Amino acid sequence: MKNIDMNVEGDKLIITVDLTQEYGFSASGKSITIASTDGNVSIPGHEQIKAGVNIYRPRSKDPR
Repeated sequence: MKNIDMNVEGDKLIITVDLTQEYGFSASGKSITIASTDGNVSIPGHEQIKAGVNIYRPRSKDPR
């Protein structure tokens, strides 16, 4: 996982992401990845439950 922390508190899944981080362009090049689970991953302590998360922003347009 990149820049994602998942914790279970009681019956709640808490996902923490640092929104100031960037990890480069997406595969299509249309957006910039901020955080990703890099596919589906098990929830801590609940391995039968999966999550897939991508946090991104649009790529800035070239001002040409």
